[in-house]
Amino acid sequence: MMNVIQRMQAPTPKFFRVLRTVGLALAAASGALLAAPVALPAGIITLAGYLTVAGSVVTAVSQTAVTNEEESAEGDDDT
Repeated sequence: MMNVIQRMQAPTPKFFRVLRTVGLALAAASGALLAAPVALPAGIITLAGYLTVAGSVVTAVSQTAVTNEEESAEGDDDT
């Protein structure tokens, strides 16, 4: 079993690296909407708040996904 720190430092599969990048971009874009110096409609502000949370959760979950070295070794034998 890995603790949280070991899990965060372990290698991340490619799919989850891409997903993490998308989550970071989503959170950054929605954060820019929330910090905009112009008055935006309430619906856009609400949506930006939800997108910030969604992007943060996707990023956190993607960061904790790790490659299982036992499964990787078994998968290499099949090819």
